[in-house]
Amino acid sequence: MMLSSINNSFEQDTHDVDANCDGPDLDFVYSDVDSYQNEIAELYSYTEYSEFQSNVKAFEDQMELYDLPPNWQKQDSASQRSIVMKLIDQLEVSNRTLRMQAARCILYLAQGCWAEVQSDEEQHQNTRDNVIVLYELGVFSSFIDLLNMEIESACSPDIVAVKITNVTLVDSTDIRVILSVLYIITETIRDEREKASEDYKDLAESFVQEINSPLPDGELLAVKLLGMITRFCSGAAPQFPMKKVVLLLWKVSLLGLGGMDVLKNLKNEYRLKVGLDPITEDTLEVTKCMRASSPPATATDILENQYPKRNFKRSLMKQRFLDEPEQIDMEMSGNEGSGNANNSGGNNGGSNGEEELLQYYRPFDDPSSSASTTATANPNNQPSLTAPLAAVPPVQITARLPWTPKVRQKDIDQFLDISRNKFIGYSLIGDHESLAGLPQPIHEGFKTLQRHMYMSLADMQIKKEEDIARNPISTHEDEIKLTPAEILYQAILPNLPQYMIALLKVLLAASPTSKSKTESINIMADVLPKKMPLTATQSTKLTVDMGRHKEIIVKAVSAIILLYLKHFKINHVYQFEFMSQHLVFANCIPLVLKFFNQTITEYVNTKNNIPLLDFPSCVIGEQPDLSGDSFVYGADMSDKPYSWRNVFSCINLLRILNKLIKWKHSRVMMLVVFKSAPILKKTLKVRHAMMQLYVLKLLKMQTKYLGRQWRKSNMKTMSAIYSKVRHRLNDDWAFGNDLESRPWDFQAEECTLRACVDRFNLRRYPEATQKCGAGGGSGNNGGGGTAAQNAENSQQSNMNAGNGYGGNNGGADSNGYGGNNGGGGGGGGNNSGNNQQQQQQLNDYGVEGGFPSDEILTHSDFAFFGHSGWWDRKVELTDYFKANYAVWLEEEVYNSQTDWDAL
Repeated sequence: MMLSSINNSFEQDTHDVDANCDGPDLDFVYSDVDSYQNEIAELYSYTEYSEFQSNVKAFEDQMELYDLPPNWQKQDSASQRSIVMKLIDQLEVSNRTLRMQAARCILYLAQGCWAEVQSDEEQHQNTRDNVIVLYELGVFSSFIDLLNMEIESACSPDIVAVKITNVTLVDSTDIRVILSVLYIITETIRDEREKASEDYKDLAESFVQEINSPLPDGELLAVKLLGMITRFCSGAAPQFPMKKVVLLLWKVSLLGLGGMDVLKNLKNEYRLKVGLDPITEDTLEVTKCMRASSPPATATDILENQYPKRNFKRSLMKQRFLDEPEQIDMEMSGNEGSGNANNSGGNNGGSNGEEELLQYYRPFDDPSSSASTTATANPNNQPSLTAPLAAVPPVQITARLPWTPKVRQKDIDQFLDISRNKFIGYSLIGDHESLAGLPQPIHEGFKTLQRHMYMSLADMQIKKEEDIARNPISTHEDEIKLTPAEILYQAILPNLPQYMIALLKVLLAASPTSKSKTESINIMADVLPKKMPLTATQSTKLTVDMGRHKEIIVKAVSAIILLYLKHFKINHVYQFEFMSQHLVFANCIPLVLKFFNQTITEYVNTKNNIPLLDFPSCVIGEQPDLSGDSFVYGADMSDKPYSWRNVFSCINLLRILNKLIKWKHSRVMMLVVFKSAPILKKTLKVRHAMMQLYVLKLLKMQTKYLGRQWRKSNMKTMSAIYSKVRHRLNDDWAFGNDLESRPWDFQAEECTLRACVDRFNLRRYPEATQKCGAGGGSGNNGGGGTAAQNAENSQQSNMNAGNGYGGNNGGADSNGYGGNNGGGGGGGGNNSGNNQQQQQQLNDYGVEGGFPSDEILTHSDFAFFGHSGWWDRKVELTDYFKANYAVWLEEEVYNSQTDWDAL
């Protein structure tokens, strides 16, 4: 097969290298959500098809009870409101059957009364009109009360004992009805708000205020849903339908916090408040003008072009050691084209090199050039999939990079310090401007650096925190503004470690690379029918449904984590760092790498979809018989060669990985230790500019640690990094001479960050922080303790994991990820026994009860002096401790020899 493909590549007379890649560029446009129709269709599994008829039956029975015709559209507005009020009253009766019948009627109304319409547009319009009536009459809050009742009954011990062994679709019937109504109302209001509909304007604002305010029981809706995920992961409620829960949590968070446009406006608003210039370059906008590319040819390939007779042999030998199979075809066609150029052009190396670069890599298209007209019609400047390649007009290429270079104040100070020591022999600590005695080129370099200096919002917030820590009395702290992100952070802070572990557990269970036999949770409970399929068609349908179910969960969970990280980073950088640390401690980095350790092009192109079974197509009009032909027809109905949700999930996970690792050398080393470079390089096969950009960023971070040989062997990737990723003017990423890459600073860096974050939390949220440190793992939360107290162990275990994806601190799952230190999973380590033994020893010595937690004791004393009440508390020592004090001194102090060098 390999030889035949190589012969075919020689026979094809092609001059465009990109045509030999896995496929054309993806015309995917990244946004907050998919289309409204797709988002609603993804709420339902294909196995729920029979329940649509149950909703109609409940509506008809209820209308018969009211002596009204079973047709919603024939009722006038007053009659419709009267019916809804009667249904709301019925939701409060004690009889469960009557209560759920009313709930099903309301679900049918929210679904757009599909039995009375003939087209999807009519159904959508009915949903739009009915949601206004339902929300104005208080259906949303009534269903929140129903959800509370279901949560309480589902978590009772007797029910868990009965259902935990074999959970199917039937066990979650009632709670799925409730979650579906809540989701349809939320998603419809979000969509209409995004469209700026006039009749939804006031209603949408009221709804946003409602979901950002505590419920009558004092909890936010988002926190309640996070608690459901935590209970599900701990085994306390295995029948919870996870897909519907995470979808509702995603849409509630997106509507409450705001999407990409809100984030951009908030960032500029906060920057202006602290005296910084607004951001002019938006990553999402710039990447729309980028073009997906295959990396340029290496210097070795260019040299080989001088010897055309040896090309075939060399390329074949090289292919055995490359991860990308398509590189053979690329090298063959590239060598042919460049060989011809060299033969005709003589030794004009400069022009040939430029042509070589343009042939292998399609550079950034300047939006200010004439190509911007094309970019408006086609955001990613993609060629048509149906038109031949020759029909694409030539792209006008500009001679500039896509990003304005940046430099930090820290980098300028380092440049000045090195220059002063080199030319004058002294350093001026704290002096950022003095150039006395330095030569003229240093002056010019300093001016260039200053012209490109970028001060981030995070830098200003960190500087403010340092001033408060240094001068707690004289430094004025601004009043905490209760923004949606601030309200959410205060609400989830006490149990944030458990929430992060639960989200990652669900993400791991839904990952296509996870193995079912090692899963500790069953996310398929709301897909599997009570009776397993008997025919081949039913089996195929269930297989597609299960794959679709997993993809939707990955999409929702990745979007939730990214949304929280972005909003917390803008609200306050230490809120972002606190969440980031707990994601790292729960092994989020190796989990994401494991997700990408698959044939990612197949994952992106896989369409686990049967359009004939998507809502509302499955219930409107005459339904064809479902057969093998229907599956093929359904797959051909899509006009896109990729799955929107899978590309969306991949980009989200790459962005999460970038946010966790950026400027954190210890976490960059985790990428190196887990051998992420080959995994990330395979992801470059996906022909989408934004995805390639985030992959190249991750490769750029670790390039300095991969060694000279890796850089020599991957010059194509190095060239792509140079062409696409923003330049930091004195960032020595390509050579590894950076002073910050010293390995002995890694642990100190992480511990210092942890101390700053905990100092921030203790000052602003003392009660919530103490709850997080003291009782985070009790009850049914399933998280187990605070992950922060095991930060050093987690970092060390991650560094020592080698090829595995292990750790031993509250990890996401077994399967090589988990650990027992926080009750997270089964396969990591065995620190829980040691911790229990140490705790027992502390109890024996009388340091129990109200004594500070390990999290507080591991930090510097000055970090908490004056901010916590521990130093004023009197600790009563027990008689046991006093009687054995001399023995303790003898064993632990006098006879303990410390090897300081080893330490």
